[in-house]
Amino acid sequence: MKIALGCDHAAYELKEAIKKKLTAEGHEVLDMGCDSTESVDYPKYGHAVGRAVAAGDAERGIAVCGSGIGISIACNKVPGVRAALCTSVEMAEMCRRHNNANVVCMGARMISQELAFDIIDKWMVTEFEGGKHERRINELEDINF
Repeated sequence: MKIALGCDHAAYELKEAIKKKLTAEGHEVLDMGCDSTESVDYPKYGHAVGRAVAAGDAERGIAVCGSGIGISIACNKVPGVRAALCTSVEMAEMCRRHNNANVVCMGARMISQELAFDIIDKWMVTEFEGGKHERRINELEDINF
């Protein structure tokens, strides 16, 4: 699977660990940055992950920042992106089953690397249920401001 991966400075080390894990598992990783622990602004990187997924350049995206909150907001600014902030394996499962989340977001200062890997593992294998959930996702897509 081709996965867009991005982070801010607070999550650089976690992003690098995720990239190593995904590559070892045979996935193609599009590294959207950042490239160090030097302070950067998360919107640029969240938006880059979202754009890659929405454009079809990546099948899914993973975005990480200090809390996961800011970068998830940035990802969700891109039409067609359904980014979910996950702090547990259960949330990762539900965001795929019910929301067909195409981007998962996490906070490097909030969860351990081990939990981040567990979240990614569950998120990668969980299928979307469709049915009534498809109708609800379509309602989200139809919202225009």
